Amino acid sequence: MRIGLSSSLKHDTPSQWAEKMKELGCGAVVFPVDYTAPEELIEAYAEAAKKAGLVIAEVGAWCNPVAPAETERRAAMERCIGQLKLADKIGANCCVNIAGSTGSRWDGAYKENFSEEHWEKTVKSIQEIIDAAAPVNTYYTIEPMPWMVPKDPEEYERLIAAVDRERFAVHMDLANWITSPEKYFNNEDFMEKCFDKLGSHIKSCHIKDVCLQAEFTFQLKETACGEGILNLEKYARLADRVNPQMPMIIEHLHSDDEYLESIAYLKARLEKAGIRMCN
Repeated sequence: MRIGLSSSLKHDTPSQWAEKMKELGCGAVVFPVDYTAPEELIEAYAEAAKKAGLVIAEVGAWCNPVAPAETERRAAMERCIGQLKLADKIGANCCVNIAGSTGSRWDGAYKENFSEEHWEKTVKSIQEIIDAAAPVNTYYTIEPMPWMVPKDPEEYERLIAAVDRERFAVHMDLANWITSPEKYFNNEDFMEKCFDKLGSHIKSCHIKDVCLQAEFTFQLKETACGEGILNLEKYARLADRVNPQMPMIIEHLHSDDEYLESIAYLKARLEKAGIRMCN
């Protein structure tokens, strides 16, 4: 497996960025500029990653291609196509997005997110993005979210079949799918189900943790690695079994210092478990 950070950390040049990531023990990176960046800058970052032996795990789209507002939807589709073309050009493992929501918040929770109409719009949007970008070196992927399509590995299987495009694949974020007491307390069994059903399609993973809050109602909080209950060693082994070069990206921390602490912690924990990391 190859650990990476969703943050590009503070840096001045593409070469400094790549060198810093390498020094931290990263084997994978998230591409730090988007498709609107100057061509020479895109090439400089791609070359710096290649020279340092860093796998470009992901190009993020992070927008709502099924937005109810037409202007937002059109802009999102343009961005998704542009980001997928960028991912293909630089040889990233995948371009990743979420399915999108039916409301004003692009990643929000709405009842209509689970409607048949939304399902059909999601399938159509993915097909249009892949067909327009026509990738040959990468894949368009959807990151699971707790409150939209696909809600579980079985539904992701359905989505793959419905989209019916060779260049549609899976981005795995196990923490986002921990949405019930059963999944939380039996997270090892749930991990196995996810990888049994989707493993061959997974191109990149996010790695983080989940903690049950001490409240009367069932409330979960996303946390840094080690501050929750997830068996991260098992997660890493399952990912490694699918692909020994699988990127596992640490995300959603708040500062460079937090990212540095998290990668040091995760490396030490996985090394103790005898899990080999490429860098």
